[in-house]
Amino acid sequence: MSAEPNVVAPVIVADGLSKSYDDTIAVDNLSFEVQPGSIFALLGPNGAGKTTTINMLTTLLPIDDGRASIAGVDVTEHPDVARGLIGLAGQSAAVDAKLTARENLDLFGRLYKIRKAERQARTNELIERFRMTDYADRTVDTYSGGQRRRLDVVASLIANPPALFLDEPTTGLDPRSRAELWDEIRRLADQGAAVVLTTQYLDEADQLADWVAVIDEGVIAASGTARQLKDDLEQDVLEVRLKTPEDRAAAAATLRESGVDLVESEGGTLLTIPVPGGSADGLSILRRVEDSGAPIVDFHYRRPTLDDVFLALTDRTTREESA
Repeated sequence: MSAEPNVVAPVIVADGLSKSYDDTIAVDNLSFEVQPGSIFALLGPNGAGKTTTINMLTTLLPIDDGRASIAGVDVTEHPDVARGLIGLAGQSAAVDAKLTARENLDLFGRLYKIRKAERQARTNELIERFRMTDYADRTVDTYSGGQRRRLDVVASLIANPPALFLDEPTTGLDPRSRAELWDEIRRLADQGAAVVLTTQYLDEADQLADWVAVIDEGVIAASGTARQLKDDLEQDVLEVRLKTPEDRAAAAATLRESGVDLVESEGGTLLTIPVPGGSADGLSILRRVEDSGAPIVDFHYRRPTLDDVFLALTDRTTREESA
């Protein structure tokens, strides 16, 4: 008899989650699972329902319909138990500005009911790992925005939780600090944590996430690996740099008249043009730009990025609603 395959239970489960405010549907029948050791990126424009989803999963908002669980614990039936399994770094800092980093981490450890010796050891470990030694004993009201944001993320790790929710964790961080935090997030997943990440930086999701879902108007518009989403777009991208904003407007008008779709942007001199037909269509589009009389300064033909996927999916929703 063959052995049964090992089936790993998901740590985070969202099953048909829905949330409304009066007549506005914020999240509509949203479902996903996050396995231990993986990073799930939830992307979407402002107001798409990302933070509402995280707040329901972390017991901060009641669920109107559907269910959610953390490590098998239903967040509605047993919220206190679920909270002990969750680390959360929200968009606004949860730390006390009148305490030092060390005191804040100790406070969070006490809230998780961690014993004093273990609490102190964990605090020292996190301060050293996240390079906070130079300011760990200063009060938070003296910190820069990036230092404060880093402490907020570190505080979510104090109990080494199996489920970690990071709502735009690198906002306000400089590029070096972002890269360091990326390394730590990946290390946490490698150690077995299930991570839900929302971010405005799509390169962040591209670098970190094992699975990506694009949410728009409270529903998942598409999901898959970053590579799958880019391949599914089935179009390359042509970027054309014109000399002036007026040249850009003239070229855009000519392309629209000939039925070419553009990625809309206000002002500037760059035209971003989806090219579903490959390089031959790209050459044809360049000739149309030349026909408009607008001088081309530079152009670049490339494969799509997550930014292109994001814009295509969210713009598609807008077009469908308009139709």
